[in-house]
Amino acid sequence: MEKIKISVNPIDLSDFMDSNAEFIPIVEDEGFQPGEEEAISKEDLPLLPLRNMVLFPGVIVPVSIGREKSLKLVRDVQKNKSYVGAVAQKNADIDEPGGDDLFRVGTMAKVLKVLEMPDGSTTVIIQGRKRFEWKEIVADEPYLKARVMMLDDVYPEGDDKREFEAVVSSLKDLSLRIIKNSTHLPPEAAFALKNIENALFLINYIGANTEIKLEEKQRILEMDSLKDRGLVLVEHLVKAVQLLEIKNDIQSKVKQDMDQQQREYLLHQQMKTIQDELGGNPVEQAVAELEEAAQKKKWGKEISDVFQKEIEKLRRLNMTSPEYSVQFNYLQMMLDLPWNEYTVDNFDLKRAERILDKDHYGLDNVKERILEHLAVLKLKGDLKSPILCLYGPPGVGKTSLGKSVAEALKRKYVRMSLGGLHDESEIRGHRKTYIGAMPGRIIHNIKKAGSSNPVFILDEIDKISNSFQGDPASALLEVLDPEQNSTFHDNYLDLDFDLSKVMFIATANTLNNISAPLLDRMELIEVSGYVLDEKVEIARRHLIPRQMELHGVEKGTVVLSKKVLAQIVEGYTRESGVRQLDKVLARFFRKIALKIAKGEAVKKTVNQQDVETILGVPRFSKDSWDKGADIGVVTGLAWTSVGGEILFVETSLSKGKGNLTLTGNLGDVMKESAVLALEYLKSHADALDIDAAVFEEKNVHVHVPEGAIPKDGPSAGVTMVTSMASAFTQRRVKSRLAMTGEITLRGRVLPVGGVKEKILAAKRAGVKDIILSKENLKDVNEIKDLYIEGLTFHYVETILEVLSLALEK
Repeated sequence: MEKIKISVNPIDLSDFMDSNAEFIPIVEDEGFQPGEEEAISKEDLPLLPLRNMVLFPGVIVPVSIGREKSLKLVRDVQKNKSYVGAVAQKNADIDEPGGDDLFRVGTMAKVLKVLEMPDGSTTVIIQGRKRFEWKEIVADEPYLKARVMMLDDVYPEGDDKREFEAVVSSLKDLSLRIIKNSTHLPPEAAFALKNIENALFLINYIGANTEIKLEEKQRILEMDSLKDRGLVLVEHLVKAVQLLEIKNDIQSKVKQDMDQQQREYLLHQQMKTIQDELGGNPVEQAVAELEEAAQKKKWGKEISDVFQKEIEKLRRLNMTSPEYSVQFNYLQMMLDLPWNEYTVDNFDLKRAERILDKDHYGLDNVKERILEHLAVLKLKGDLKSPILCLYGPPGVGKTSLGKSVAEALKRKYVRMSLGGLHDESEIRGHRKTYIGAMPGRIIHNIKKAGSSNPVFILDEIDKISNSFQGDPASALLEVLDPEQNSTFHDNYLDLDFDLSKVMFIATANTLNNISAPLLDRMELIEVSGYVLDEKVEIARRHLIPRQMELHGVEKGTVVLSKKVLAQIVEGYTRESGVRQLDKVLARFFRKIALKIAKGEAVKKTVNQQDVETILGVPRFSKDSWDKGADIGVVTGLAWTSVGGEILFVETSLSKGKGNLTLTGNLGDVMKESAVLALEYLKSHADALDIDAAVFEEKNVHVHVPEGAIPKDGPSAGVTMVTSMASAFTQRRVKSRLAMTGEITLRGRVLPVGGVKEKILAAKRAGVKDIILSKENLKDVNEIKDLYIEGLTFHYVETILEVLSLALEK
């Protein structure tokens, strides 16, 4: 594709004129005098061969003359004030061209000026007048002469005239766009082009200054039709405009990139100069600082060798390279980690016991286990830290216990929440070759702690989830295995780090969602709920002072008695922990703070009526044994995520064909227990004095109230069989009696879990007697006397024993 160049003058003519010469402007051809053209056509016309140039009528161009024949021709023409025929050579390399070496069509020209140049050469300025076609060469000496025929330009007529006007307009617009987008054309070219009104001169002028092949220019010159000549030029200019726009776009982008690079280069050079003035190369300074910090680390030879190898890589990198920051951050991470740096444990067991008792009321099993660990550590001097897992309902103090442990041991404390974690790289980290790579949260928290033996809380370990990004629970196996975590491998660090001295404490609400391999690596400690007395004591010792401080209520402004606190606990909360109680107390003291801010009087001693005035009507009614229980109604004990509760199982009989109906939003396990209970009664009807025919004549309906709360679990079997037996035998259940346990088809009573929570629920409800499986005796023995005071336990092995104890005679 040819480049296009349009200018007022192909060469600035003033460069070829002496100081006294008059400047020759480009003007349109004034035409021939009357009869002049006819006289010229009858004469032989001297031919001036042109190298690499095609002259168009009306256009002024400078021509450098070097041949002797051409010099003589120019001087004779200037002397005689005649015309010369400018004809392009087919091959520019021929020095003495003949007729066969010239194109047939040329342009008759007038010599305007002959200039003697300082270097001894001669330049002639000529202006084209009219196209001609030579027919025959008539002379070779002293220069070429030929017989010619003048060629006329054909103007369009009729419908072609309008189209021709559009072509001319397009030519002018395209030429102006080229001038505008071109960086080497002066603005004057656009001004000159706009002032050309003659269509013939405009076409010839653009054709002369368009940078296309010589053959293509010659083809345009030979066209008689101005319309055809214009269309060919439009085609070339369109291509030229597109090429120029693409070229400018590319140059603009490249220029922007180069400008940015040059700017950054200059800034870096300036920075380098400034830093040299201040004290040296920044890379060497950074390396020196890293090496100085490395000398203070307590790492072994293996880690030291890796550090030196990586720091050599940093030396070879350019500071502007993206890899520099990656390498620098990696080395900084190595230095920030506490390699073999440990805090000194405090082995004052009495002090540790005081701290644990001060911060947490109850939780005796947990406190005892921690004290045991401290005792062994004190005697042995070294012990691989156990992995404790505290599990129990929300709000019982599992997480906050970790802070107390850290304070008792005088260790650093860090906490990592695992709730919703689904990406394995959160544990093991990303490889440092990846963009945005980071170490895992285990290593990150160790760095944050600043020691290699902190108390590390893994919160909500039961809420880890799996995804396509890996299994975080499996990644934790290495962390929580005392035999493996001495060489924990983080992908980002790509080195083994010793976690064996870290005291990991995991927390969970339930063990059902934790994988078996992970459970196997942890020592499970149940943190059960609190009884009423414990909640009241926790509120007095911890919650109320904290809420008064948070709400700006001075100490002693309001006093809540134990009786009032018990009313708040029973009427406004229903949970095993104290989190909801803390929220209720916060609401209570907000109301008090509002009164104080308004200047209203505040009663110092709050009674039960004042509580209802401030907090509103109690949300919960106390669970109680139903004194007026009918036949078929039995009190059961159930475990929920917020603690133990009592539930009532009701059975009624109606005429039918022995169908069993279950209602109360029961789960699959409880439905199966109901089916087992009915089948057991059918197979033991004689032992229970039940007429076997009644099973075929009565429909059985079992209902467990409590609205839409879903109920499930293997602990309601004995309750259902007792309820059905009561209905079939028409014998009431003994008063103040509750029970829990699962049954088998053979009539055995199986043990259940959550015994402590269920016992607490029974005690709140006023139950006096509890029926349990004999295998649950060990669970009851582990419960403090405070919790079981006033209760009588009956341990059974078979369903017949249950019915014998539960049903009235």
